[in-house]
Amino acid sequence: MSFAAECRAVEKDFGSGETRIRALRSVDLEIPFGELTMLVGPSGCGKTTLLSVIAGVLNATGGEVQVLGERIDSLAGDRLVQFRRKNLGFVFQQFNLLPALTAAENAAIPLLAAGLPRKSSVDRAAQLLAELGMEDRVDAYPAQLSGGQQQRVAFARALVHEPRLLVCDEPTSALDAETGHQVMELLASHAVRPGRATIVVTHDNRVFQFADRIARMEDGRITGVTVNRMSGANASPTGHSHQENEQVNL
Repeated sequence: MSFAAECRAVEKDFGSGETRIRALRSVDLEIPFGELTMLVGPSGCGKTTLLSVIAGVLNATGGEVQVLGERIDSLAGDRLVQFRRKNLGFVFQQFNLLPALTAAENAAIPLLAAGLPRKSSVDRAAQLLAELGMEDRVDAYPAQLSGGQQQRVAFARALVHEPRLLVCDEPTSALDAETGHQVMELLASHAVRPGRATIVVTHDNRVFQFADRIARMEDGRITGVTVNRMSGANASPTGHSHQENEQVNL
């Protein structure tokens, strides 16, 4: 099996000396292509820190992080920026929308940054926003959007350039159940495409059905990985998934 991301004995410290806090403790984790992997666990257990290390937002203190065949922990400067811009999509808890741009223009930013024509980029972003139920808000500015609508714009921005690895931190936290379900269906459909993968940090047990595998964390460690033999992408006609779970020994 090939992996979109691999962590080997990864550690992350914040601070030093007596004030040092160890957020990640010898983490081993594999993120397969063609799957949606969820990181779950109590607040403060290291989920967001691990996601940020995999995405190259934070540098690991120790261990090895390989993403799409590259040692992302050894990339720096322009090489890291270009690698992330080309291959990764991000949905973090802060939406970071530009107030002077419309919803469609915000969602088109990765395409515009890659030098693609403005009209086709904005049109593609508007199409993706329509898939997220925002066809009547593509020309609205962030200040005119609700929190849930802003989050959907952030989703569209993360997906519009079809990244190979999508990383999401609490993606359904500002969404109602129906919209959260729609968003997770979109994320799951991205994950199952060849050569792609999605990692989701979540506390929302309503969306666990969409995971192909669930990695549980506690106190900076991976404590177990469960593989769902049938995830939400293959749910029954009644809308409920029938999960056959297999525990992976670490």
